[in-house]
Amino acid sequence: MPATSSSTTTTTTVSTTLATTTKTTVQSTTTSTSTGSSCTGTFSAISASNYVAKLHPGWNLGNTLDAVPDEGSWNNAPVVASTFKTVQDAGFNSVRIPVTYAYHFTGSSPDWTVNPDWLQRVSDVVDMATSLGLYTIVNVHHDSWVWADVTASGANLTMIEEKFYRLWYQIGTKLACKSSLVAFESINEPPCNDATDAAEINKLNKIFLQAINDAGGFNSQRVVNLVGGGQDSVKTSEWFEAPSGFSNPYAIQFHYYSPYDFIFSAWGKTIWGSDSDKATVLSDFQLIRNNFSDVPIILGEYDASPTNTEPAARWKYVDQLIRSATGLNFACILWDNGLDHLDRDAASWRDPNSISMITKSTANTANSLPGSTEDASATTQSSSAYIFHQYGTDVTAQTLPFIFNGNKLTSIQDSSGSTLVSGTDYSVSGSNIIFTASYLSKHVSATTSPGVIANLTLKFSGGNSSPVVQLVQWKTPTLSSKTAVASSVSGSDLSIPITWGGLKTVAAVKALTTTGTYLVDDWTVYLGPIQQARATYSSQYNWDSSNVIITSSAINSVISAGATTVFTFEFYPRDNGAVNAVNFTLTV
Repeated sequence: MPATSSSTTTTTTVSTTLATTTKTTVQSTTTSTSTGSSCTGTFSAISASNYVAKLHPGWNLGNTLDAVPDEGSWNNAPVVASTFKTVQDAGFNSVRIPVTYAYHFTGSSPDWTVNPDWLQRVSDVVDMATSLGLYTIVNVHHDSWVWADVTASGANLTMIEEKFYRLWYQIGTKLACKSSLVAFESINEPPCNDATDAAEINKLNKIFLQAINDAGGFNSQRVVNLVGGGQDSVKTSEWFEAPSGFSNPYAIQFHYYSPYDFIFSAWGKTIWGSDSDKATVLSDFQLIRNNFSDVPIILGEYDASPTNTEPAARWKYVDQLIRSATGLNFACILWDNGLDHLDRDAASWRDPNSISMITKSTANTANSLPGSTEDASATTQSSSAYIFHQYGTDVTAQTLPFIFNGNKLTSIQDSSGSTLVSGTDYSVSGSNIIFTASYLSKHVSATTSPGVIANLTLKFSGGNSSPVVQLVQWKTPTLSSKTAVASSVSGSDLSIPITWGGLKTVAAVKALTTTGTYLVDDWTVYLGPIQQARATYSSQYNWDSSNVIITSSAINSVISAGATTVFTFEFYPRDNGAVNAVNFTLTV
């Protein structure tokens, strides 16, 4: 995670010999090789197409066993079995377990040895998932850039190939006797620039297959995931070639984080959902399907995080992605790094509406969705995921445009569990839901303290969408300070205490020097008004519950530019910085 994809290339269909290998009989008693593992018991072999069909929908155990250098090093504690039960209860049928081995080798060339305690931990986590009947994919994850980057300057390909074989032989040996619920994925998002790199990645796929087959046990019958360059759909379509000489049923796995600017909150991109936006997702997926028409395909990572995407746009995106993918028989596995979707400590989902659409929707599902701004030339942003009331103003009726998709609104329930009365508290007119001033006045007034005042859950006659509309009282936030000297705060991120004025989130940040130039990405002058001069979430700005944050990278950019820079933090509702925004100045 992550990789982006776009549709610009068409290629011919590759050979699908390995992919269509199907095993339907139940293998029993002992399976072994002269050098590999021996297993007793049974292995209910499954074809790749059947395996992929059973995967959907799936969930990624992100930032956990793949954390660098060890589990627990990033934002998650070591995983516990109850997490998988929470995932299953939400409607997921499978989990992908990313694993990084780079910092768990105890040997050296040519006898690279993985720490047996780490292999045991991987095995134990796999058992946590499979004991619940969850289909489980295990991979080699961030090794792809730590030591197995075939594109690196001076890359020792012989070393990479030998170490990769040794690694997968040991994984294959440790997991050789796992059930057919367990599949192996060769390597995560291997860097790839050109056809030469892609040929080496094809070779790594073959080495992976050789290693697990040499490891013995049930591995020769196990479903595997093979990958193309970067697990990018275009590079995979153009350069992937299936290894020959092996009987393993296989699927191709690719990842999708497109469009980059929306998914990663770059350059003020907080809107999504135009006809062109939707068509791009479908055409991107059709590209890889058309090039691998007979191969089972897994969308192994995708995401639109509730942490940093606007709800109405996010729901429209999730709806389009899931319906497009399932229509092409992709299995979809949601990326979740522990800060995105599942609050593992609380065992609760941060955006239940997205999860419901992911776990229940198909190509033909008609979900009801809130309307929002789609026009890239807009100067302000609307969203029917919110009812915004400004502090200090009179309460009036609010109209929220909705995309009903043939459904009827059947009920609205507020945070207290009370059901709103149609005709008194709200009404429906055409494609609009209208909340009356008398109802809204029960919750807000001109002097109500800012924040989320109520959550309204909407139910419809069809589809799997139950959007929660938040009633928000807002006023412009305030910062504890408004200026700093860049050189005095360089070397680390700068946290600026904030008194929030409504939603505790940043919509976008403009970074404009006092001479009128853009601090970063001056090409954004060609974007719409609410995107020009905007920075990128996590690269140049961030926030937490009490602070807005200017990153060390952004501070260094100010110092390098030698120009005093005003950072304009914008909030929801977005008004292009007119009212709902605050400035912080870094001087040089």
